[in-house]
Amino acid sequence: MADDDEILTWWGLVIEGYLATQDKLMGEIAERFGLAPATFDILLRLVRTPGHQLPMTRLAKEAALSSGGFTKVADRMVAAKLIRRDPHPNDRRVTYACLTEHGREVAEKARQACAEILRRRVLAPLGPESSEALAQAMRKLREVNSD
Repeated sequence: MADDDEILTWWGLVIEGYLATQDKLMGEIAERFGLAPATFDILLRLVRTPGHQLPMTRLAKEAALSSGGFTKVADRMVAAKLIRRDPHPNDRRVTYACLTEHGREVAEKARQACAEILRRRVLAPLGPESSEALAQAMRKLREVNSD
């Protein structure tokens, strides 16, 4: 059984490894596409969703943004012509964030770049089996610790 210091070290390494990798990933995405992390995250979620649209409240929750924070990001994305806001046809309380054609093009290119960066920064150093094990471990932690 792991002692207190050992388990704290393990967790610290998980956090440090994630932060270092995420910093490199987001740095390259910002350099290539001029996208902030929240904008990139929203674009990825929308481009990977059938129909390329999600209710704004769901998208804010999935992106772990407050409603005010999400509104600011969405406003910037609308101004950049990456998304548009579409009302739900039957429920005035629901508004969808929808990728524009320009947004879809940017999102597809950024998604491909992200995969290439992750192949280089995660898959190459860890290998496919360790990468899969890492993903499975994080999925398990998400499941057991989600509210």
